[in-house]
Amino acid sequence: VRDVVEDLKTTISRLSEARSALMEEIEANFPDYAELINPNAPSLDQTQSVLLPDEALLGFFVGQERSFVWAISQTGAPAFAAIDLGADDLGELVDEIRLALAPDAGSLGDIPPFDLAVAYELYEQFLGPVVPAWWQQKHLVIVPHRALGYLPLSVLPTKQIEPVVTSETLFSEYRDVPWLARTHSVTVLPSVGALRTLRAMPSGKGTRRNFAGFADPVFSSEQAQVVAALQVSTGENKIGVRGVPVKLRGLVKVENLDEMTSVDLTVLPPLPDTRDEVNEIARALQADLNRDVFTGEAASESKVKSLDLSVYRVIAFATHGLIPGDLDGLVQPALALSSPEVVGGQEDGLLTMGEVLGLQLDADWVVLSACNTGSGEGAGAEAISGLGRAFFYAGARALLVSNWPVETTSARALTTGLFRKQVADAKLSRAEALRQTILDLIDGPGFIEPQSGKVVFSYAHPIFWAPFSLVGEGGHTTTQGN
Repeated sequence: VRDVVEDLKTTISRLSEARSALMEEIEANFPDYAELINPNAPSLDQTQSVLLPDEALLGFFVGQERSFVWAISQTGAPAFAAIDLGADDLGELVDEIRLALAPDAGSLGDIPPFDLAVAYELYEQFLGPVVPAWWQQKHLVIVPHRALGYLPLSVLPTKQIEPVVTSETLFSEYRDVPWLARTHSVTVLPSVGALRTLRAMPSGKGTRRNFAGFADPVFSSEQAQVVAALQVSTGENKIGVRGVPVKLRGLVKVENLDEMTSVDLTVLPPLPDTRDEVNEIARALQADLNRDVFTGEAASESKVKSLDLSVYRVIAFATHGLIPGDLDGLVQPALALSSPEVVGGQEDGLLTMGEVLGLQLDADWVVLSACNTGSGEGAGAEAISGLGRAFFYAGARALLVSNWPVETTSARALTTGLFRKQVADAKLSRAEALRQTILDLIDGPGFIEPQSGKVVFSYAHPIFWAPFSLVGEGGHTTTQGN
């Protein structure tokens, strides 16, 4: 036993030395990427110098027994508070809130009520103690930690409230909730230092094309038959309300597959509705659908790599986001594109984190309209720390990422509404455009049955308006050039 322990210590020491040497090499040859993956903590003065006048930065640290929050604005006095909640307690609170946001629902009636009491408790504990330092600012820059990284803070109510359920439209009782989204726009960052790095990026070229979109990849030549034969949940659940199908995009549940089944691209469910989403974004941005939208077999890894993506302001990937372990042999976060079984060629159909690092972008936005890409806990944390940082390094200024499997119609309304607002108002920041679009969903009529024109359910429940987070640089204008 002693020899085994000594061997392990030797191996650990050798790996630690190799890691240190690798980091030194990365810092020497790729200093910008080194700053993203291992940023030096800026001073208070440095942080204040990169904040805009209407911004406040909220930084969190979650320890085992206690947690801490810092609130900093450009000119106001900073605030600091210790919180008597550790990682386990926070995790339980966030899990309770997420029960209504990422449910295993077969119908709209299966979506649990959103727990406003628990959400308000989280607000009181983590944001309440430093309210004087951030409330007067319009935009919040959030640097989350641990479980806070996979809960969009926009869903926290700023006052205690009990929703009154009436005979009105389903979910309409959530319209009157004083969500944080009512008063503040929110941007998420992987670190405080990342703000300084992203704010130092030069403005994009004014000659760029408006949009490139990739959607509805083909994962198998006989996809429908394969999914049916495996008798698995496709994650694209039809939720019946008065006969109206409503879809939640998601992945095949790997644990439901037979042990002998190879878990590769062919088991992924199709995403035909993403064509409409990307086409509508293209129309909102006045892009050329024939030239700049790639769907079906054209949504391939070779197409992504062969295009000069640096000529586009906005780039959207409406497909499955994968994390290590989702497919056999997948060890990096990746985006699923058309399978080589269908399109041929030498690529494997997975745009991995390492391959994203090799892209050349000059994008104001990269939209990742897919499940798992915004997850911030466990393996999903690699979505922001891996794919996210890789897109930043490649030249993206901001990401729009989904935190859970999105409902199709509301997701399409949110993404297209967001860009329509920015086209209409060149001075509107990314974060404020997102906030206004969220409010349009909450206060709007909701899902309208195409045949009858009747409102079937409201989008006021956070499962519909809160799936997307803005990660990166949220304070500058985008789609109109500079």
